[in-house]
Amino acid sequence: MLVGPVFSREAVTLPRRRRFFIARITYAGMLLVLACTAWLVVTGTSVVRGVDDLARFGAILFQLLAPLQLALAVFFSALAAAGAVAQEKDRRTLVLLLLTQLNNSELVLGKWLASLLSVLALLAAALPVYALLLALGGVSWAQLGWSFAVTLASALAAGSLGSTVALWREKTFQTLALVTLALAAWLVGWEVVRAGVLGESFYGVASATWAAAFSPWQAVLAAVRPDGHLGPPIGPFPGPLTLFVAFSLAVTVCLSAVAILRVRVWNPSREARPATDETWTGGSLWETITGRIEAEPAAATEASATGVALSIGDIVRKRRERAPAATLPAPPLRLHRQVWDNPILWREVRTWAYGRKIIVVQLAYLSLAVLAAAALVSMVGSPGGLTRAQASLALVPLFVLSLVLINAQAVTALTGERDGRAIDLLLVSDLSPAEFIFGKLGGIFYNVKEVVLAPLLLCGYLWWVGELSGENLIYVCGGLLVMDLFVAVLGLHVGMIYESSRTAIFTSLGTVFFLFVGIAVCMRLMVAFSGSFEVQLQPFLAFMVGGGVGLYLALGARNPSPAIALASALCPFATFYAITSFLLEYTLGVFLVTGLTYGFATAAMLVPALYEFDVATGRTTADE
Repeated sequence: MLVGPVFSREAVTLPRRRRFFIARITYAGMLLVLACTAWLVVTGTSVVRGVDDLARFGAILFQLLAPLQLALAVFFSALAAAGAVAQEKDRRTLVLLLLTQLNNSELVLGKWLASLLSVLALLAAALPVYALLLALGGVSWAQLGWSFAVTLASALAAGSLGSTVALWREKTFQTLALVTLALAAWLVGWEVVRAGVLGESFYGVASATWAAAFSPWQAVLAAVRPDGHLGPPIGPFPGPLTLFVAFSLAVTVCLSAVAILRVRVWNPSREARPATDETWTGGSLWETITGRIEAEPAAATEASATGVALSIGDIVRKRRERAPAATLPAPPLRLHRQVWDNPILWREVRTWAYGRKIIVVQLAYLSLAVLAAAALVSMVGSPGGLTRAQASLALVPLFVLSLVLINAQAVTALTGERDGRAIDLLLVSDLSPAEFIFGKLGGIFYNVKEVVLAPLLLCGYLWWVGELSGENLIYVCGGLLVMDLFVAVLGLHVGMIYESSRTAIFTSLGTVFFLFVGIAVCMRLMVAFSGSFEVQLQPFLAFMVGGGVGLYLALGARNPSPAIALASALCPFATFYAITSFLLEYTLGVFLVTGLTYGFATAAMLVPALYEFDVATGRTTADE
């Protein structure tokens, strides 16, 4: 087969796993619960009189579910592909695969397609649920087919992006951050084009049409419209959706081809190879010693006899005892760096613990922050001024992106130690739990300081120009800092309780993702079916109870505690109250509820990490 044994093994073993069936049932059930919630909201706020009302409900529900499925497919396709390769690298098993008889295409395509099997199965499980909308009216087969085509093409492109970046970069955080930033740039860039910032039209085609032809978000929004696939032709393509599918497949092929050609060039990377020292006058230290090892029979005999390889210092000493002083120049003296009282914090801050290319991640995020700042400046200077909707459009994506990056940094700070077998050494050292946890937290916020500060500076700019009051500035900045701390502690907590790095990354980032997706879906339903919020509380009960159960399974199933159970139950209800307060412009209520609820959830995860460290990390059990 073209994809090789890696894909064949996954295709055979995946259906045997219980979680494969649980995921499909859960996803289909979630869509049905969401549809029932929307129906209860409609019947609670208005009277359904005929088929025209049913058709209107079906059309609105389809416009809600299709973009939701696209977001889930793109996010988890990229995350699954990147996580599958990153786990192989962290465990040093990718090098073993490179030593086998697998060719490049079998390795790259096998890992990529194997990681997408779960996502493709979820799309197949959702198809009957979406087909039920056809019975309500307001949705045609063409709309359904084009929405799934756009979603599938976007998922393939996102998966190939995640796989290629993971094969290129060595560190897991670099991979996750670059993939997330690339997806954000893909979406935000074409939103800028659609807004007409670069011009109203290009080559006689409107900017909105170009955005639908290259942006997955705009493409799925066009697909859910009755005439979205019948847009103006673009060159040889009859419409923008046809061009988008062709573009996504072309991106998939190009990225896969690059990965196939470069996989053995990128791996093993330079960061994984032995370091060299160029201070010797006769060449590198490694070349000076290993290039003449054959001339040292005594050293070789001693090494083979004891079964222990000699260190570089021992070989240099033995060479100096036999060789004249002039034949081997003395290396320059080096001062040892002074380690702080907390060695974990020192390593996170003073070394390149996450690779030197982390600067690329920081520069990429700052570039997006500069674009958001430029958008705010242009909106403030416009004749109509800056509205809350415009400010949210510029700032909310940056806020969400910052929280995702902080969480990715936090969870990989633990999974990297576990996969590199360093966590076992740290657990037997005399480090206290407080030194370990707070050292990791300090290192996390130091490495993502640009991600934390950029949104706060943009909020400060809005206050400086008078678009944001001082009171609301405190609310926004305080809420952001609380959520920053929450997602950082969430990443550490999940990284400690899950032994598999891939499972930990999925759980941590998935929790953050579903948090914001749930908020967006609730707000969309409330705005689409406006009415009394007291009436809407009852339909959303199932939604909130399901969110609480899912949050507890993610956070407390492995290390249960009453505090985590209480936090999991409170967070969905508090979030619903915060959403309603925000729509009613009760800003103080949003700040207080968010700060208290998520602050308590942070403490509920942090206290066990400090006082039950051995149990949280799996070194011992609760009974012991």
